[in-house]
Amino acid sequence: MKAAETIWMDGKLVPWDEAKVHILTHSLHYGNSAFEGTRAYKGEKGLAIFRLQDHTKRLLRSAKITLIDCPYSVEALESAQIELLKANHFEGNVYIRPIIFLGYGVMGVYHKAAPVNVSIAAWEWGAYLGDEGIEKGIRVKISSFTRNSIRSTMGKAKAGANYLNSQMAKFEAIESGYEEALLLDEEGFVAEGSGECFFIVRDGVLISPPNENSLESITQATVIELAHDLGIPVERRRLTRDEVYVSDEAFFTGTAAEVTPVREIDARAIGNGGRGPITQRLQSAYFDVVYGRNPKYHHYLTTLN
Repeated sequence: MKAAETIWMDGKLVPWDEAKVHILTHSLHYGNSAFEGTRAYKGEKGLAIFRLQDHTKRLLRSAKITLIDCPYSVEALESAQIELLKANHFEGNVYIRPIIFLGYGVMGVYHKAAPVNVSIAAWEWGAYLGDEGIEKGIRVKISSFTRNSIRSTMGKAKAGANYLNSQMAKFEAIESGYEEALLLDEEGFVAEGSGECFFIVRDGVLISPPNENSLESITQATVIELAHDLGIPVERRRLTRDEVYVSDEAFFTGTAAEVTPVREIDARAIGNGGRGPITQRLQSAYFDVVYGRNPKYHHYLTTLN
């Protein structure tokens, strides 16, 4: 992570090294926070934030689900992210991390008396799963950890507490010699990666699990929209691990992961063991959108002017 000049904290720009919270910050102890991951890409017209409004709306929906009353509106948070990017004079692509959390003031599991704080950080960041992964694909392990059950947590919230499961799955995958984990749900069907949505291709059809037990992904929705543009048939249905093993292509999507091919799962080569042709078409189309090269999707980009 490359440090920037400032971080936005509760309405003020604070120097990066001075952006601190108290050790008794409630969310640090009990995990209740809502956050987002948003990217800004350096195109011909400078930095532009991809789907800013959609990400900001999801941030506030996550806060609502987890019973945090955010003091800022969608419009105020959008303006704050633009202000932050302008203030930091970034030279490359940027990752933006807004977070709504419970601050210092009370302890104990009951959280409603805790103060609500909002911060937004941004930094220059490349490919989450590596430039080589974007081109050649990554190796994936199906995790021994099950995706959090909808009976015990709320997966439609992008909440900090939900990601302990993801951390354990990611650690297990890396320690086993893979780059990423794929989690199944409690019934044994594919749910999602540790921080990504999942697609396969079989016989020319693009297939992705429904969001019954996963985050409603903005990048996933974008890729499906692009597939329709390209005339690629799309199905949303459950996937078993054995169907994944015999798929022709597979890839992850997400704000951080973008469109990352999967070349191997559990020591089984996927397709030809590299980036497949449909994955490559969708990947190229996605980067055309985020870099402003496709006029049809300019409405998804927010410039800093």
